[in-house]
Amino acid sequence: MNALDQVPPEFLHALGTLRKAQCRRELRLAEIPAPARLAPFAVALGAEVFAPGAGTPGTPLHGPAAMALAAASGTGDDDEDRTELATGRFILLHDPDGSDVWGGEFRIVTYIRAELEPEMGNDEMLGTVAWTWLVEALENHKAPYRAAGGTATRVLSESFGTLAGRPGSIDIELRASWTPATSDVRAHLEAWSDMVCTFAGLPPLPDGVTPLTHRRRN
Repeated sequence: MNALDQVPPEFLHALGTLRKAQCRRELRLAEIPAPARLAPFAVALGAEVFAPGAGTPGTPLHGPAAMALAAASGTGDDDEDRTELATGRFILLHDPDGSDVWGGEFRIVTYIRAELEPEMGNDEMLGTVAWTWLVEALENHKAPYRAAGGTATRVLSESFGTLAGRPGSIDIELRASWTPATSDVRAHLEAWSDMVCTFAGLPPLPDGVTPLTHRRRN
């Protein structure tokens, strides 16, 4: 028996919709090992966002994008020279028997982390803002969902002893999950990828500009 014969048609359909997702060119997306114990079927994607080239025109940047662009001024535009602004994981879970906790047969679990400017990292409303970015991204992409929940965490890093010369940093982490209303999850991945770029401090795409798809690197 072919291994694909054991995969539910609904999950295969969901995988097909993920492949059609169009993500911004600043986002590098690749498949990563999926967790084995959360659901009978799962797929996971990892994302990295890199700073735009020093000559990139456009809207003023904030957060790590602004810091990285200032630091990278005059450098090359190769991947090795580019600064990582944010990372994330997108996991699609599927249980053909459904889950009372999920309220459906599918569940999307996500994680995003990005470094912040000190003044932004100290904002008491940061967690609320991060959650708002998630909700707005799903609404903007018309991705129907229910039973959403998440946790926003600020991570303060300080160095001591022989590492005392390193500057401190503040990161924001968002862990969230929600249940898509259907097995068509293309809009959910596109919404999440936009949110990763927002965490990285990149401006939204202008109206009428279509994000570019990229080939996955081996």
